Amino acid sequence: MTSPETAGPQTSTEGGYTLIEHLPFTTAKVIGARARIGLVVLASDYTIEHEFRAMIAMEGVDLFMARIANDPRVTPETLAAMEPMLTDTASRILPGDRLDVLAYGCTSASVVLGADRVSQRLAEAKPDTPVSNPISAAFAAFDALGARRIGVLTPYRRDVNEQVRAYITRHGYEVPVFGSFNEEMDPVVATIDEDSLVSAIDTIRAGHEIDAVFVSCTSVRLAEAVAGIEERTSLPVTSSNHAMAWHCMRLAGIGDTVADRGRLFTLPLGG
Repeated sequence: MTSPETAGPQTSTEGGYTLIEHLPFTTAKVIGARARIGLVVLASDYTIEHEFRAMIAMEGVDLFMARIANDPRVTPETLAAMEPMLTDTASRILPGDRLDVLAYGCTSASVVLGADRVSQRLAEAKPDTPVSNPISAAFAAFDALGARRIGVLTPYRRDVNEQVRAYITRHGYEVPVFGSFNEEMDPVVATIDEDSLVSAIDTIRAGHEIDAVFVSCTSVRLAEAVAGIEERTSLPVTSSNHAMAWHCMRLAGIGDTVADRGRLFTLPLGG
């Protein structure tokens, strides 16, 4: 692309210096040349940006973020309080330009508000843009994996867990086993180590007939361990960030298989 046609550079002298305007230029789309992924991130989240960048590390696929104010204490009330700010926060991502997909990075809030309401708020900021959130991405992941019986692990307290389990089962999946760390502070959740997560996954899958494990919460650091857990257990595993990064890539038209990211990253939408 070239700059708008003009008569060429225009030179003038003003205040003792030479001013040259309308210099010619050409453009090349480099950043986000294949896909622009917009992401609304919780102000309290330590994890999602790191994991997303690792999982979509390919030339021309880029991530653009805005942080939404939130209470680091995760309760149904604090989660619901984000809804009025969603559209305004999302509108700060590349204003006046397009995105290939726009996502909201909070699983429990997407459950409390409902995925349809989240999608509506995002669409108000970027009309005609495909949208994602962690719970919708998880459902798409379950379908791609052919999984109906889901073992769920969360960090949440009980009242949030009850809503998460009810939401998953209401959408046609079974949850034979549900485990939780019962930690309501988001900054603490971000520090739960890999050994604890692996041990918890082993605990919830022991003695239960499940097709896959889903680890809920964008603050949980699990994505880089997924492939190793799957290899050891022969069971598909995904997490909020893992599923949503895959979902965003597929919605944006990126069908690449990503090595060492687990079974999900070898699959298209719909299995």
